[in-house]
Amino acid sequence: MRVRDSVSWNSPIASSAASSSNADEALLQSRWMLRSASSRGARVSCDHATFTTVLSVCARAASLPACAMVHGLVVSRGFEGEVSVGNALVTAYFECGSSGFAKKAFYGMAERNVITWTAMIFEMARAELYEDSILLFRQMRRTVDANNATYSSSLLACAGSLAAKEGKHIHGLIVKAGLATDLHVESGLMDVYSKCGLMEDALRVFRACRQPDEVFLTVILVGFAQNGLEEKAFELFAEMAGEGICIDTNMVSAVLGAFGASVPFALGKQIHALVIKKCFGRNIYVCNGLINMYSKCGELQESVQVFDETPGNNSISWNSIIAAFARHGQGSGVFQLFESMKAIGASPMDVTFLSLLHGCSHVGSAKKGFYVIVVWSPPKGRTLCMCG
Repeated sequence: MRVRDSVSWNSPIASSAASSSNADEALLQSRWMLRSASSRGARVSCDHATFTTVLSVCARAASLPACAMVHGLVVSRGFEGEVSVGNALVTAYFECGSSGFAKKAFYGMAERNVITWTAMIFEMARAELYEDSILLFRQMRRTVDANNATYSSSLLACAGSLAAKEGKHIHGLIVKAGLATDLHVESGLMDVYSKCGLMEDALRVFRACRQPDEVFLTVILVGFAQNGLEEKAFELFAEMAGEGICIDTNMVSAVLGAFGASVPFALGKQIHALVIKKCFGRNIYVCNGLINMYSKCGELQESVQVFDETPGNNSISWNSIIAAFARHGQGSGVFQLFESMKAIGASPMDVTFLSLLHGCSHVGSAKKGFYVIVVWSPPKGRTLCMCG
């Protein structure tokens, strides 16, 4: 029987791993191959590509035991010095939910390239280890030049930790490196400035974009909404729509999210007309935005009509309409909706129970208030308050 080389094994494994539905199958195939390769008199040849392929399977299957087993084989076969294998190990451990093992693999590498550093910076930020991610970025710059992906990853960490000063510093480095016009970098900069409340800086980045698209506009609109600058959001939305930028459901949802009690009802009706014109009425997120928007404008019946016409109402829809009734002092309606919500199996959220308690104050029922406590056990670390 001839020796099967690594290519003859890597191809079918990579093919299986390409589909998430075949991750378990690919993992079983990978384990069998590696066991064959590890046995005495093995007739299977492995190379660095074999290990990177198998580690991608471990990552897709999120199997920490399999990842650890492959790591052991990597060391025993002498491939721990391969940068590509080290990169794959770091990514696989993070996908398996083990930042600790990922750090050990990273710091155990004899050589790290820009891909290694960028992967670690990104995965740290994605795991919400923002300070560690920023620290790694600083360490990296001592030995390796950052690329656009590195800067985007570091900006993700700055946005998550609200590190405005660090974000501005990285912005300067980006300009110096000539990467200020990179689409991912620009989007990351707008996200940092928006999260940190620096909307003028975010708007400057947006204005400097050579080809602002719907993604860019959505980022800046969400930023305005989160910072309570409703009028700015609407002005920019109208300006961009007038210039012919493509309007999508995400953008409309962002605009609807900017609505506050002070926003004119007529403007809300204009947005709703646009939703109808663009055939966005079947998008659940847009419909939820309309429910909230009408409620804040004092038009409860409009909220009810949107809710009734929304196909496939989800938990968010139910919570939105319950909150709308509570906002308008319709205590009895709040409890009726809650019972209907439970009947169809929709899941309540924190805001649901706040709405129920708010409804208790309007119907003057302490009994219903205690009912709320009975049907909801607050998660650990939260306190339930009742106000008379």
